[in-house]
Parts: sequence; C-alpha cells; structure tokens
Amino acid sequence: MAFLLDLLIRICIDLLVATVFGTMGDFGAGVILLTVFGIEWLYPIAFELGRRGATPGKQALGLRVVMDSGLPVTPAASFTRNLLRAADFLPLAYGFGIAALLLNREFKRLGDMAAGTLVVHHKPVLLHDAPPPAPPLAPSRLLALREQAAIRAWAGRARRLTPARFEELAQLATPVLPPAVAGQSASASERLLGVAQWLMGSRR
Repeated sequence: MAFLLDLLIRICIDLLVATVFGTMGDFGAGVILLTVFGIEWLYPIAFELGRRGATPGKQALGLRVVMDSGLPVTPAASFTRNLLRAADFLPLAYGFGIAALLLNREFKRLGDMAAGTLVVHHKPVLLHDAPPPAPPLAPSRLLALREQAAIRAWAGRARRLTPARFEELAQLATPVLPPAVAGQSASASERLLGVAQWLMGSRR
C-alpha cells in the first residue's frame, strides 16, 4: 500500500510536468526526462533522509526506514537500498524482491539486505501514562524544574508499578508534601498525586 501511494504521487508529478513542458519541443522533452529520472530515483532517498525517515506513502501507513541497529538511515544506506530496486524488480514486477522477502525472516528485499536497513512500524513512544485523578494539592514549597519533572514522571508510572512500590517512591517526596488534612487522603502517594495534578494546572 505504501508503494502504491508513492507510485501515485510520482505519476501525478510526472503528469503535471509533462502537461506543462510537453509543448516546448526538445527542451520540454529534456525537462520531462530529467524529471522522470529524478522522481524515480531521488524521490525515496530525499524523503528517507528527512526527519521522518519515510516517503509520504510510508508515513501514511506508519512506516519508516531505519538501520538494522534502529538508528536513522544513513545516506549511503538509503542510496544503496534504492539503487538496488532495479535488481528487486527483475525479472518482472519485483519478482526477486518478493522472493527475497519470503525467504528471510526479517522480510527484507535485496536492497535492504545489501544496505543493512529495515522498514519498521513507527509509533510514538509514550514514556508516561496520564496520572490517575486526584484532588489537586499545592506543594509545601516551590519546586525546582527537575523536581516537578520527577513528580510528573512518578505519577505517570502509577499503572506500571505495584501499589507498594508506588507508595515507597512517594515517601521520598515527603519534604515537599502538604500536611494531611482531616477528611482528605493521608497516604504519601495520594497526596503526591494531588501535587502532580496541581503541577499540571488543576486548581479545582
């Protein structure tokens, strides 16, 4: 699907250039040939070396190209994997490329095997979940930025820690906790969750 989307984009660009320059004789024909060549060979390389590491078709499907190590693709690797698309295409309709995909467990085509690259699913990583709801509580003193970040990170791990460990970590923040008030939760973790909500802007 990503390939088909990119193919459609390339065809649209080629048709647009052909429409504009098609009536300009030899000069127009030269521009069209250069454009078709450039779009065919430089289109994927330009996008893969960008910040997203993917062509528009891959971006639409949540894919990107990376090195086998997971690092961003290098210029040499991108050139290699795309130049070898010609070999993948042989003998017809990407026959060698499809055969290579089916014969190796990493599902690499020839270009990816030669370049040491992978096409992977790309999803943003959320380091922390949303903190559990709690009545906001102001800290007992002004907090440094690193302290605010630490409390926010702790609150975001509530669903990943056991209740005992969550409370144990909250005890480390006792010096900044507001005193327990009658009728309100007294445990350190519940009060620190209130501080986290206060730091996130809740004042109700």
